[in-house]
Amino acid sequence: ERAWLLIEGEVEFSWDGKSHREARESFLDENPVVLHVPKSAVVTIKAYEESELAVERTENETVFTPVLYAKADIKSDVFGKGVLDETSIRTVRTVFDGNTAEYSNMVLGEVITHPGKWSSYPPHDHPHPEIYYYRFFPKQGFGISVLEEEPRLVKDRNASLVKPDQTHSQAAAPGYAMYYVWAIPHLEGDRWIPSTRYFRSEHDWMLEKDVKTWPELKYSKS
Repeated sequence: ERAWLLIEGEVEFSWDGKSHREARESFLDENPVVLHVPKSAVVTIKAYEESELAVERTENETVFTPVLYAKADIKSDVFGKGVLDETSIRTVRTVFDGNTAEYSNMVLGEVITHPGKWSSYPPHDHPHPEIYYYRFFPKQGFGISVLEEEPRLVKDRNASLVKPDQTHSQAAAPGYAMYYVWAIPHLEGDRWIPSTRYFRSEHDWMLEKDVKTWPELKYSKS
């Protein structure tokens, strides 16, 4: 199976006698357009201007009806709002996952880490590998991807592999919005769903209701 996600530009998808032409000027301010097809589908993509697409694919013997996700079909949520002084506020767009596409062997979405904030937070892991592809605005921006205990600098058009069971979190430098596509394959007998995030025990206190941090939380030696 394959999925093409339009990051920016203008393209026309053609498949099974159907076609859809769409433009996306801003990967920050607009939802994506995605075509998701089984292995049997023949797809043609025509670009009308310089365009960028992310492609996800994996093995899948299931033959399903191709799905064209228009901008209005994409689920968009704001995570981290109203907690931890909004230091981990980010926009999460889910194209499809283990709950919404039972016929698929993969998951696809986007995240925008707001300038100076964290995402993939609190630090967590899952048995499934994950790939990130980054864009920044302004494009000279940068961020930090923390895999286990190792911080790595990420810049515009970098990619990162999160290995199975590898703890991960990341942050955008102040002033720079950090956008990334996230792609996850399902494992046999273990499909990824939104609850498949296993938070590091030393940090899961941040998930408590009405959690407080300094200076509201007063310093204690214990």
